[in-house]
Amino acid sequence: MNPTIDTRAAGYGALLLRLALGFLLLAHAWLKLFVFTPAGTEHFFASLGLPGWFGLVVIAWEVASGVALILGIWPRLAALLIVPDLIGATVLVHLQNGFFFTAKGGGWEYPAFWAIALVALALVGDGRYALRPTPFGGVRP
Repeated sequence: MNPTIDTRAAGYGALLLRLALGFLLLAHAWLKLFVFTPAGTEHFFASLGLPGWFGLVVIAWEVASGVALILGIWPRLAALLIVPDLIGATVLVHLQNGFFFTAKGGGWEYPAFWAIALVALALVGDGRYALRPTPFGGVRP
């Protein structure tokens, strides 16, 4: 047993991290859907040299990951699977804006930190109140 980790509270810390990350992912998907619009998101992705339709995939990816994190359905896997999205946002969109979030277009520290937080969640574990798949297809609290 490692005395530097409070095992009584660690599960709640992971829960808070999981919920915060999940709701942030849903907020960013909402932004792409209702502010930028799907067509605008496709246009933006095309301007980055990516296929425009990939913007729609990212929206779905963010919604699926956000819901999975909030509910605690395979949260470690969900966290790791969305990390490439944040690395892409860091490198392709925000890196040239500089470090600080106050830079025009947003700095790279926010998506980079977000990716690190997702990896940390995957390392820490599901946290309290996660729904975990059972071998028979149901879920257990």
